[in-house]
Amino acid sequence: MSGIPKRLGAKPTFSFEYFPPKGDAARQRALKTAIRLSARRPDFVSVTYGAGGTDRSRTREMVADVCASHVTGRHRCPVMPHLTCVGHTRSEISELLEGYAAFGVSDVLALAGDPRPDLPPGDFRYAMDLIEQVREETDFGVGVAAFPEVHPRSPDRATDRRRLAEKLEMADFGITQFFFDADHYGRMVDELAGLGCEVPVLAGVIPVTNPASVKRFADMNGTDTPSGLWQRLEDADGSERLRIAVDAAAGLVQELLDLGTPGIHLYTLNVPEAIEGVLDALGIGAPRAGA
Repeated sequence: MSGIPKRLGAKPTFSFEYFPPKGDAARQRALKTAIRLSARRPDFVSVTYGAGGTDRSRTREMVADVCASHVTGRHRCPVMPHLTCVGHTRSEISELLEGYAAFGVSDVLALAGDPRPDLPPGDFRYAMDLIEQVREETDFGVGVAAFPEVHPRSPDRATDRRRLAEKLEMADFGITQFFFDADHYGRMVDELAGLGCEVPVLAGVIPVTNPASVKRFADMNGTDTPSGLWQRLEDADGSERLRIAVDAAAGLVQELLDLGTPGIHLYTLNVPEAIEGVLDALGIGAPRAGA
């Protein structure tokens, strides 16, 4: 069993997602965020697949940076790259997996990704095809994505849940897309249990520090955004917007913990103050002395 699966089960995990930005200056700021948040001792961290998968090399570079500076320098925990099958050949995936193993990676998040007209079709169609190759070639732990409000390309809810259950059974754990109502998560878990699937699904939560960007992501993924919260965020700026974002995210996390979620995956947007605020509000992950 690889890094992340071993950490699930005893108590709820807390983990962070980073994204690899464009440009050297932004990349250095992102790395500083990861180093800063390492003081909060996450159970693992993940790195997204470029900006919409547009530049795959940035993910690899960011993973190498975080593995070298965040994990070995400040706090040891698994670093999990996101990996999508859009436009990839099997040989390209093999090369990526080999490179990640050399960095010390022991887990990947296997994603289908969104089809793009500027990329060739590749050798894969579904995330399950990608999972099969990862299993054949490595002993990595494998995570997959879950959509509490149903994947936007699913024909109906029942079909979505069946396919999600099948995918989870091939994996070690799931992580949800972000959402804003704990009832969506609770209903998804109940539906999966009704299908006999008990693979742990961690809840993804995003502090909305940039309402315009998060709304764009939400619309792409079919995620409902609460109009009252958005109005308050859009009317505020600076420290007041940060406070509102932190309070809303911390409240949702507490509801999810009360529901018994096996873990919380915080989407950082590379804004450390928001994550620190959420953890402080919950009394979780106090920084180490001298960190």
